[in-house]
Amino acid sequence: MEIKSIALRNFALFKHLELSLAPTPQNPSNITVFVGNNGTGKTSILKALTVSLSWFIARLSTEKGHGSHIAETDILNGTNSATIDVKICDSLQASAYPDDTATDNDFHWRIAKARKGRKAESTSQLTDCTCLASYYRNALSQNDQVSLPLIVFYPVERVVLDIPLKIRTKHTFLQLDGYDNSLSQGVDFRRFFEWFREREDAENESGISEDVLHQLKPLAETNQDVWQLLNELKASTKDRQLTAVRTAIRRFMPHLDNLRVRRQPRLYMAVDKNGETLNVAQLSQGEKSLMALVGDIARRLAMLNPALENPLTGDGIVLIDEVDLHLHPSWQRSLCDRLLETFPNCQFILTTHSPLVISDCKNILVYTLTNGEIQELPSQYGQDVNTVLLDVMDTSIRDPEFDAKLSDLLDAIQDSNLSQAHQLLTELTAEPTNQNNLELVKARLLLRKQELRHASHS
Repeated sequence: MEIKSIALRNFALFKHLELSLAPTPQNPSNITVFVGNNGTGKTSILKALTVSLSWFIARLSTEKGHGSHIAETDILNGTNSATIDVKICDSLQASAYPDDTATDNDFHWRIAKARKGRKAESTSQLTDCTCLASYYRNALSQNDQVSLPLIVFYPVERVVLDIPLKIRTKHTFLQLDGYDNSLSQGVDFRRFFEWFREREDAENESGISEDVLHQLKPLAETNQDVWQLLNELKASTKDRQLTAVRTAIRRFMPHLDNLRVRRQPRLYMAVDKNGETLNVAQLSQGEKSLMALVGDIARRLAMLNPALENPLTGDGIVLIDEVDLHLHPSWQRSLCDRLLETFPNCQFILTTHSPLVISDCKNILVYTLTNGEIQELPSQYGQDVNTVLLDVMDTSIRDPEFDAKLSDLLDAIQDSNLSQAHQLLTELTAEPTNQNNLELVKARLLLRKQELRHASHS
């Protein structure tokens, strides 16, 4: 499943907006990124998509289920009503019903909302949404192992690493539970921990736990055949869903490995970092943020694709607001590539303030938003960060006051106004942090050359 296009009318800041989402013929990757200053409407586009997709999830659960509605506060000021149109491409019909004469895999539906006391200019149209959900319900009725598409939204307030010592309310982890709070809560780490603990308990019951293997290691290593047999037995009983989560986290953060639940001296989640065992709570905020995000995507894929040998190859739609949040620049640089490598069949729709996210991945589709207007950008792959900051994000690469004085200094040197140049250079280098500034070092050399040139002509 993937979203081909979205159209907004009188929604949030947008009077009329229509755009395609990757993959497109020009941008064959599965990633669309929105950039722009705060308040330009990036989050509003993601919010509109969650409203539309919520109806599919609701009608997959029950035939007449109700999703989210457009809030009256999201209707553009001065207008009476708003609409959200999405076009979805899904191939389940062709694969599950090969004898079906229909060949169109595109589904279109509309969500409409009018202000109270105002006449509606349009009405919601959900026939295709109901039809698509019905295909999946029929497929589940025939085969309860059929794969379902992931649909999930991670807002800015997405990371809550609250690990419960006691699980007071038991939850179910059936296939459709992969949609629980998927469009409203972000990373529910309490649910993640409960799910992980339940799967790991079942894994340990059917094989050899990590703790037991560790205790046997000194005895078994003297006999390599026994040690190899124990490791093979442990590998054969690995839970496929847990393996998917561990694999996904390791691909994003190779220095973290062997995520597991420890029960002594108290209940906590442990992970090996560069060979040292740590409580997950001891990790940095960036590590916890990325681990929780990647782990939750992998967990939901595993739940929704129970028959896949590798659940990470499941398909779906992932919306992430401010994807660069808490991430070190080196992780921002590789983020899009790792999303594509780890979850190859998922469509990602992201917002970001980081130039590194859009300059270090090929074939992604990038839109920039300004005052409710949107523009598709040419590929930023290979551009240096300063160029992206200036050309795309309309942000100076240096402090504006410093930049203005530096420009005046270079003009004074070029115009041979040496006294003014010396004065400006003195002002700029007065700050200790500017003593070794590369641009000022270059300016000092240019000024010296001008002085020598003037001395030779005098």
